[in-house]
Amino acid sequence: MDTVIGVPDLKTQLIRVAESADKVAFAALFRHFAPRIRNYGLRHLGSDANAMELVQETMLLVWQKARLYHPEKGAPSTWIYTVMRNQCFDMLRRRRASREDLCAEEIWPLLEFGADLPQGPGGEDAVLTRQMAHYVSVLPEPQQQVVRGIYLQELSQQELAERLGVPLGTIKSRLRLALQKLKEQVERHDE
Repeated sequence: MDTVIGVPDLKTQLIRVAESADKVAFAALFRHFAPRIRNYGLRHLGSDANAMELVQETMLLVWQKARLYHPEKGAPSTWIYTVMRNQCFDMLRRRRASREDLCAEEIWPLLEFGADLPQGPGGEDAVLTRQMAHYVSVLPEPQQQVVRGIYLQELSQQELAERLGVPLGTIKSRLRLALQKLKEQVERHDE
């Protein structure tokens, strides 16, 4: 490998990838850029999973589009970081576009109770509340916190993220997982 003080000659490596799909050269580029892209992703995307997705997506594009790199137009790092930033913006746009506005009906599904269920104090509403409380209680604690915060304490997702000291995306992910698990529990109960 062409190196200067332990750093690969990035231009040579990128040209090798472009011209002959050189896997060894790509591995050198990956080793050099992956930690840097991950750090950028952590700062801009808020989670290690998203940062690692940025690494994978960026380096995949580098592999696929290396032939578009022109050494006379700039350094390999400039080209790769441009690919990375564009990919990061795309990820943020996709996340914004697919953002789900969750409503109470999704978390408190209508449970159909048969006439044979006991009607204690409070009637059907009390049965429904006890049943939902049970379903929520079997969720993992972080998901319970989100469900309680949003639907019982009526906090916004942003307020809850600030209160718990976690990124907004984490709140959304936990809520999505909780809703999915609650739906599965309700469906199992109805069978």
